[in-house]
Amino acid sequence: MLSNWKPPHDWQIITTLDAHTAGEPLRLITSGLPEIPGDTILAKQHYFRDNLDFIRTGLMWEPRGHADMYGAVITDPVTPDGDFGVFFLHNEGYSTMCGHAIIALAYMTLDTGMVTRKGDSPVLKMDTPAGQVTATAHREKGRVKEVSFLNVPSFVYKSDRNINIPGLGLIRYDVAFGGAFYVFCRAEELNIGLGIKDYNSIIELGRRIKYAVRDELTIKHPYEEDLGFLYGTIFTGPPEDPAHHSRNVCVFAEGEVDRSPTGTGLSARVAIHLSRKDIEVGEWITVESIIGTCFRVRVAEKTEFGSYSAVIPEVKGSAAITGRNQFFFDPNDPLRKGFIFR
Repeated sequence: MLSNWKPPHDWQIITTLDAHTAGEPLRLITSGLPEIPGDTILAKQHYFRDNLDFIRTGLMWEPRGHADMYGAVITDPVTPDGDFGVFFLHNEGYSTMCGHAIIALAYMTLDTGMVTRKGDSPVLKMDTPAGQVTATAHREKGRVKEVSFLNVPSFVYKSDRNINIPGLGLIRYDVAFGGAFYVFCRAEELNIGLGIKDYNSIIELGRRIKYAVRDELTIKHPYEEDLGFLYGTIFTGPPEDPAHHSRNVCVFAEGEVDRSPTGTGLSARVAIHLSRKDIEVGEWITVESIIGTCFRVRVAEKTEFGSYSAVIPEVKGSAAITGRNQFFFDPNDPLRKGFIFR
């Protein structure tokens, strides 16, 4: 019987807890990893990349995942007051920060008892590659109902730039940082929709714009060289629900489309909006994703970050745990490291 079956001793076994935030998946590795050394989260991420990257590809790519899967690895904290560290996995490699993952991790760690906290508004401090992020879970009847988090300092890097892309013409864009660097374009200026039916066109256009801007513009983080790269393209446009502020669709990594409104992207966006006086400090706006799910976001406060005028964004959203998995890596399986179509 199946209940008596055990995988052979030479198979590697990885267990995960899976969730989604506003539709965007998160696969959290819960066991099966060796110790991950490093004095910083970036050092831990680099160790994983250099020694265990087959686990990323094996869990993110087919046949265990898909081209738009997203993952996370919890580590020991690297700050005195950190609850835990975390770095993030996707189809191309590793993220510097991830808002939807922060929200999901608060649900996963608190509702399962991985982290014990009392009260209706427990606080978690998570050390990420981009810096420490503070999340507050909002409980009802003992379960997490919503999560808000204060992100790392976010700022406008370049504004109102133009680039001529063959076949597309002259495109206006901004670049801003919200834990990662994004290029922002207005969907109406590109004559592109931001709904599910536009999915393939969004991927193609997002990749073309990202690669063109990446080749033209040097990206430098004020303090950390490893954070200085263009992560994705975000298209902004009007909402489907007139009660909402706008719609935000992000194409990141190697053509992944975020199903959520993108927490780091919205963090970068409010830095842009505040610089243009479109919003005020403390003003909440509700932003839709490609599937119509929403995050709320505001500028919690102004700050300085290196030579940049920056903001501390606050993002709110909800998540749900979807499953628990046990994955096997058979050393004789020629596809154990996974494969991808993109």
